[in-house]
Amino acid sequence: MQHLITDILNSYRSDILEVERANVNDFNNVEKGISISRKCLQKLRVCLRENKFENQAQEIKFFKEQKPCIYARLKFYAKWYHYLIQKPEGSIKIQRKFIDSKIKKLQKKNLRNLDFVKYYRENATVLDEFYFLRGKDNIGLVSDTSHFYTDAEFSTSHDNSVAKIIAYDLLINQYSIELIRLRKLSLGKSKKVNLLPNDERLSWTASKTDLIELIYALQASGAIKSGTAGIKEMASACEYIFELNLGNVYRTFLEIRERKIDQTKFIDRLKTNLLRRMEETDG
Repeated sequence: MQHLITDILNSYRSDILEVERANVNDFNNVEKGISISRKCLQKLRVCLRENKFENQAQEIKFFKEQKPCIYARLKFYAKWYHYLIQKPEGSIKIQRKFIDSKIKKLQKKNLRNLDFVKYYRENATVLDEFYFLRGKDNIGLVSDTSHFYTDAEFSTSHDNSVAKIIAYDLLINQYSIELIRLRKLSLGKSKKVNLLPNDERLSWTASKTDLIELIYALQASGAIKSGTAGIKEMASACEYIFELNLGNVYRTFLEIRERKIDQTKFIDRLKTNLLRRMEETDG
């Protein structure tokens, strides 16, 4: 059955790419994203009804990674459609305040299920058989009671929770982009914040992994907004300033944590180079 699922997902990625490249503030594009995602989920539902997984590992992968990826985008487009309807048409200040309230609500929702969010972010696997196998529900581990009303053949106790995490990340990222757009409007469209006085672009020339390591260090130190700034917010700000795409910052941070040696090699290099500069200046 795995090749059938792969074919469905590949077709979805091809179809949704056109939507992701288009203007997300256009109702027609958002509606198209909702339609494509719903059709894909229905195809997956039929596939599971007519076929069986070869082993538990495949089933866990489907409900932990594959289905949530599609379901998350359906949630994202549905929520974003609702945002486009609701968003105020007033001043930039009013619009920014409205978006800030949306981000805070999403962060509060994540806090309600913090243990599982941590489990998912850290890519843990010890409870996967309870979270992502059908019929293996452990009542003590279920925090979202809506699961008991879902289709038991096409859901587990936590695949929806994963979809929510991904969807919230997508929403927060899009809200951050909107805030940056509004900030640019308030600064004036002709002025770019990443230009030096001689109009040379202020570019990041180290690796993206180095920048992500720095972002996490700044967030952990409480140096930005007393530690209340989110990783996504800080990453979006850096992407705007340096005009780059950092990709999945959470996945990259996991790779940084898994380093056998020199876990904080960029931060260590910063310290070494600064001390060398001080010595040279003193000399």
